[in-house]
Amino acid sequence: MNPSDTLATLQEQVRQAAIQHTPLAVRGGGSKSWLHPASRQARAGATLDLNAYAGIVSYEPTELVVTARAGTPLAELEALLATQGQCLPFDPPHFAHTGARATVGGMVAAGLAGPARQGAGAVRDYVLGAVLLNGRAEVLHFGGQVMKNVAGFDVSRLLVGSMGSLGAILEVSLKVLPRAPAHATLVFEMSKERAIEQVNIWGSQPLPIAASTWCCGGNGAEHLLHLHLRGAQAAVAAACSRLGGEQVDDVAATELWHGLREQTLPWFATTWAQPGAAGEALWRLAVPPTTPPLRLQGDLLIEWGGAQRWLKTALPAAVMREAAARAGGHATRFRGGDPDTPVFTPPVPPLDRIHREIKRAFDPHGLFPTVMSD
Repeated sequence: MNPSDTLATLQEQVRQAAIQHTPLAVRGGGSKSWLHPASRQARAGATLDLNAYAGIVSYEPTELVVTARAGTPLAELEALLATQGQCLPFDPPHFAHTGARATVGGMVAAGLAGPARQGAGAVRDYVLGAVLLNGRAEVLHFGGQVMKNVAGFDVSRLLVGSMGSLGAILEVSLKVLPRAPAHATLVFEMSKERAIEQVNIWGSQPLPIAASTWCCGGNGAEHLLHLHLRGAQAAVAAACSRLGGEQVDDVAATELWHGLREQTLPWFATTWAQPGAAGEALWRLAVPPTTPPLRLQGDLLIEWGGAQRWLKTALPAAVMREAAARAGGHATRFRGGDPDTPVFTPPVPPLDRIHREIKRAFDPHGLFPTVMSD
């Protein structure tokens, strides 16, 4: 089936769902279904499958812009960019070890970025335009293929992290970047308090820091900070000389950062059980990077210079969310734990009203699940 016919079929499915008051759940490759478990509304309805709506629409390497349909496998897009020495700099996870296949639409809908988000920015920073199939079966176009093309409400970036709650993302245009010519990974032994402080000091200096992670060793004896440098040869070499530490060999470094992105490191192993061991959940805390350790019981891993903190814990959701809120952030039940606990932190009343009004504008019949994303 060609893309036009596939799109017509998707539109007709939405029309029929509106007539029959049938809830719809948007599905791509299913690589993040554990993050967005089907609500009761979605389980009682039907699936709007975007896998067949795939393919690269356009790619201009000299303009650093690519446009792809939602069902395009993420691996296919990244392979195409690699032929031109380019990449998606925010390092999106695939979670391919789950047996599922990450897609371009799912990447944007989930809004997840990997370790390189610290230096490169978030998914939304690279979304130039998008096409959406809304709850009226209308095909809406937002943004374009250049950075300075937005006047008024920037819907393209609003769709990042929307988790299919506003409709089905059909197509996205993304800014891409050249791959950096040089990489190095340094490791330092230091406490979590010192690591947070030091990484933020380094982050305020002209250093080519792409990513960082801190974790306590398995026996509790080692507290290791890994720092990923990426950029020009001279800049990386100068940073290594200035910062010191021990340089990690390239093979081990690649395994570290890939394992962190895909959550295949040994630290994450127990979190893939559903539910987690001894009722544990994997929590993602997004807080200001300079926030001191929150003194919460559990095993901690820190990324993004302190801005993203993973905690394996059996603590109640209320405790986690209160602690994150006091720090000026929020907590997401990323995986495991009580399935009846909301994944995302419910928005405060003023934001909740805005969420609902926006959803009503895009999905007046309430076909798509209501998911409050962070």
